[in-house]
Amino acid sequence: MQDARPGELEQKRLAIGSVLGYGQKADSDRGQDPKAGSAGKAVESLAVLGILSIDAAARPNDGARMKSSMVKIFFAVLLGCASLAPRSVLADEANANIEKIVAQSIRPLMAQFAIPGMSVGIVVDAHSYVFNYGVASKATQRPIANDTLFEIGSVSKTFTATLACYVQNKGHLSLTDPTSKYLPELSGSEFGKVSLINLGTHTTGGLPLQVPDEVTNDDQLMKFFQNWKPTYAPGTYRTYANPSIGLLGLITAKSMNEDFEQLMERTLFLGLGLSHTYYEIPEAQAQNYAQGYTKEDKPIRMAPGELASEAYGIRTTTTDLLRFLKANMQMIDIAADLKQAILQTHVGYYQLGAMTQDLIWEQYQYPVDLADLLEGNSAKVSYEANPVSQFEPASAPRSQVFLNKTGSTNGFGAYVAFVPAKHMGIVLLANKYYPNDARVRAAYQILTQLGMSASR
Repeated sequence: MQDARPGELEQKRLAIGSVLGYGQKADSDRGQDPKAGSAGKAVESLAVLGILSIDAAARPNDGARMKSSMVKIFFAVLLGCASLAPRSVLADEANANIEKIVAQSIRPLMAQFAIPGMSVGIVVDAHSYVFNYGVASKATQRPIANDTLFEIGSVSKTFTATLACYVQNKGHLSLTDPTSKYLPELSGSEFGKVSLINLGTHTTGGLPLQVPDEVTNDDQLMKFFQNWKPTYAPGTYRTYANPSIGLLGLITAKSMNEDFEQLMERTLFLGLGLSHTYYEIPEAQAQNYAQGYTKEDKPIRMAPGELASEAYGIRTTTTDLLRFLKANMQMIDIAADLKQAILQTHVGYYQLGAMTQDLIWEQYQYPVDLADLLEGNSAKVSYEANPVSQFEPASAPRSQVFLNKTGSTNGFGAYVAFVPAKHMGIVLLANKYYPNDARVRAAYQILTQLGMSASR
């Protein structure tokens, strides 16, 4: 596959990847925090500086001054070793403890569902860790690594929601506007009355989960929406649907007179430092693209379709997705307009049981019960219409909450969750579809143990 936009943008993304440590796999493939390996280099630097200082002190031919300089250098190096070495040891211990916690949940999960490969990302105590298991392809036996690319399915929707907020802040659209303002073809139709907030919260009034198979181009897509009739009044029922968030992405790009993928790449991907996140995988990265497998263990990868990019089309690495989670927890330095857009996706609009429906993100009060998470990610909530109550006014972003999102394609399964107040999060990526409840249980078990460890 060829990158849709080669050249300067890709060079910038690769440059970011170099700064962020892609290619330095020896430590990170073991799940070690990249900072942990700096102690030895720091000590070496001190020693070099010491030699330079000795030479400089020797030039005056003053024995007392030389002796004094050497003593100072000795203690500088000694103190450097004393302060840096324990930090490395502690980092190794933390890494081993976290890896043990992760493995206790992930290895049985992989065995239960015959998952060929998984990559798990952890954010805890301000550090990031990646642990890789199994193979990216059963045919080649290529192992999962930090640069392995996974399809993340509906986790892509959180990016689309963020882009919509970013464009809103630039003054090109308002989430309270009706769809007909941006799509004149829908003027006079029932769908033309639906707001952009309804699109981003699955509260349009009743849409199918997928774009119908017979819809294969934009003209047919507009006819589908023109002919749509609501089952419920907009804003009263939640019906999870790809066409709704997909249309929000289409409107977002249209309001800027840009192609959706290109707009996403130059704003979010580049602005957040996501150097290995793609819609179309460049040829140079093709070998890193994991092979997906169906529930029946048949090899499969994502097929193109209407609104696919907007609703579920991203391929990325665990490392990049961890960075996206850290951006959502205000843990990395990014532009103020991106930070604002991310926070706006954490606004709560509707209540469904214990779950608050944000702009795509699904939010729970923290601490959260496993039973509530399982209910919120159940087939009933995902595939059936469920009545909701609206927050008036909308609920402002909070930190003491648990936010999560599942994502699936026919051959991949993803789950991300994080707690902003604790700066703690998890990424689960697998190259096989497996049930949502299994993902939630594994992540909950890991995060619960990590939360207990971090509080000690």
